Order: sequence, then C-alpha cells, then structure tokens
Amino acid sequence: MSSQPHTVLPWVVRRTRLPLLSLRCAVCRAESATAAKGRFRVNANGKLLDVWLLVRCVSCDRTVKLTVRERAAVSSFDPAELHGHHVNDPALVAAALLDPAFARRCRFTLDWTEAWTLDAPTVPLDRWPVQVDVTLDDPVPVRPDRLIARRFGLTRSEVLRRVKCDIPLKRPTSSAFTFTVLAED
Repeated sequence: MSSQPHTVLPWVVRRTRLPLLSLRCAVCRAESATAAKGRFRVNANGKLLDVWLLVRCVSCDRTVKLTVRERAAVSSFDPAELHGHHVNDPALVAAALLDPAFARRCRFTLDWTEAWTLDAPTVPLDRWPVQVDVTLDDPVPVRPDRLIARRFGLTRSEVLRRVKCDIPLKRPTSSAFTFTVLAED
C-alpha cells in the first residue's frame, strides 16, 4: 500500500502596520496609544544624550515619551543608530517598539488587533493530508487554532480533532511552526 503524497503549503504572517500599545493615558484614562508617526526625541545634556520614542494616546492625542536610552554618552551610540534616531528611521522605530525588554521597561504590551495579515496560497480541498509551514516576519502573537480554523473553514473543535502539531494549538505563539491537517474521518 503506497502512501499518498501530501501537499506542503507556506504561510507567512506579516505585519501591516505597527501595533497599538496597551498603555493607560494619565489624562483621559484610555488604554491605547500609537507610535504611528514614528518619532524620536533626542535631547543633549552636555556630553550625554536622552532618546525617547514619542507615542500618542488614541483618544485625547496626548504625547508620552518612552525612554529608549537615558543619559548615554554620545560615544556609546553607533553612528548609524544615532542618525536613525535623528531622522526618525521607521525601521528603528519598529525595532524599539517590538523589543520585549523595551516593552517591559516602559510597562506596555502590544495590541496586534488588525495589525497583521496572513499570506497563504489557496488550500487544496482534494489532497489530504495537508502540511503547512507557518513563518512570522515579526513577533506577531497568533493562536494556531484560530488561524487554522479561519483559513481552512473549520470549526475550532474540528481543528483540535484533525490537526497534528508539535505546539499547543490554543496558546498564542510568536514563533514559526508546522502543522498537518488530516482528512475527515
């Protein structure tokens, strides 16, 4: 008895915009802020520099400064990095915002709602099993069971019954993973 070859599909989760920050505003008490404009403020204090990422409350538009570097010697900066802070380099803004140590230090979490998309080929419904390799361009937390259910048009209980995966399907992950969808019983 020969085994039927299975289909292997590549899925890529891509960021479509910077995520919102879950950060309580001191003025209006709203719980979301955005770094959409992607601006840094660099302040010189003698031979020391302070660098802040500026974020705005989505409700009242109040600006908050999140400390990127504090009282750092000018010589401690990579020249390209320092230039990136001065010109508000979007890649540097994203790197700061997506840095887990920065988020912990500044006491915010990221809200990825509607900030990512799934690039995936059409699912062949006639060839089972189907293996899928999922990669993430950024550390977008996705729940595998929801992602699979939406793309394959399955219920989450069907996903739990038909999908074989080395990671927990009900727990968010920000790392690449592979899963296999088996044919219906």
